[in-house]
Formats: sequence, C-alpha cells, structure tokens
Amino acid sequence: MTLFGLAWVTAAETPRIVSAKEIQQATETYGMLAGKRLKAWQTLVDENIHQPEAIQLKNVNDFFNEVRYVTDIDHWNQKDYWATPIELLATDGGDCEDYTIAKYFTLKALGVSQKKLYLTYVKAIRLNQAHMVLTYFEKPRSIPLVLDNINKKIFPATQRKDLVPIYSFNGDGLWLAKERGKGKPVSGGTKKLTAWNKLLKRLKPL
Repeated sequence: MTLFGLAWVTAAETPRIVSAKEIQQATETYGMLAGKRLKAWQTLVDENIHQPEAIQLKNVNDFFNEVRYVTDIDHWNQKDYWATPIELLATDGGDCEDYTIAKYFTLKALGVSQKKLYLTYVKAIRLNQAHMVLTYFEKPRSIPLVLDNINKKIFPATQRKDLVPIYSFNGDGLWLAKERGKGKPVSGGTKKLTAWNKLLKRLKPL
C-alpha cells in the first residue's frame, strides 16, 4: 500500500499516501464516495505538509473524527479488528482503534516524529470501557495532548480526568502508562500486541 511506501522524490514534494489504483479499487468496491474520501485524505496531507505541528494535529484529528463510529462486530463481523486507514475511509466506519491508527500514520506522513506519537489504551470512566486515543508529546517530558474521537477537541492529558491511562505504544515499543508520560517499557515491546502486528503485516513498513 502507498501509505507505507511513501515515495519521497525530493524534499519539497508531498508524500503520496494513497495511490490512484487504491482509489479506483475503493470506488469500485464501495462506491464513488469511498474514492472521494480517499482523495480528501491525500488533500489533507497536501495542504498540511508544511504547517506547524499544532495545526497538523488539529486538522488530522478533525478529519478522521468525521468518520462514522461502528463497532467491529457490526462492521467487520469480528470481535476485534484493527483497520488500515484506507479500510476506515473506504468503508466510512470504524472504532476508536481505527481512528487512532489513521491519525498516527497520517501525522507520521506529515513529518511528525514517531517519538512524539503514541497509541494509548485508556479506560474511559464515563463509558466504563476500554478505549484508545492518540497522545502527542511535544517534548519527551511534556504533558501529552490527547487526540480522541469521544471528546473531539484536543486537550492536555491533565484535563482529561475521564480517561485513565493503561499502556501506550508505537513502532518503537510498548510502555505501561503513567499519568504524565509514556511509563515503564515492557519486555518484548510491541511483539506482545497481536492486533498491531496483524495490521502491520497488511502494510509495507515505513
């Protein structure tokens, strides 16, 4: 998939995160609106590649939060399925993991360092259920910002009293979460995350 095979021809060019073939396939499978959503995704990257990170965060968060929420059972007939960004947009449906994954890889495509981005499992207190958000650390010891599909505005983690962090991860590893940081690294890292590794197998590594 183009998402992971970002073709940087020169430093000034915008990365292609979705190919014409993938747009055509989505259109044929899911209809004209699916193709339009994928084109809008590429436009999002085109228009934000040189923006400050604060603007990139807001625009990416807003873009994916427009996708309708659907449970994995209803959408994929599976208890737990982590969709690729193309699957999320083409089908116009996903759950918290899918939003978070799409935001993570889009921000990476925009040039945000992986070291600043963490997919974070939390407990959503008001819903009394497990939930996933994307956290962004401007600096290693800074209070992270939370990109979420429940509360769609971006807030510092200290203002999200409704969320209790459990663990976080990215391509570098897995950490037991703590209140203000990534937490303690877990032996074995992301090898312990079956769903994450299944997702990566469906994509080409960056």
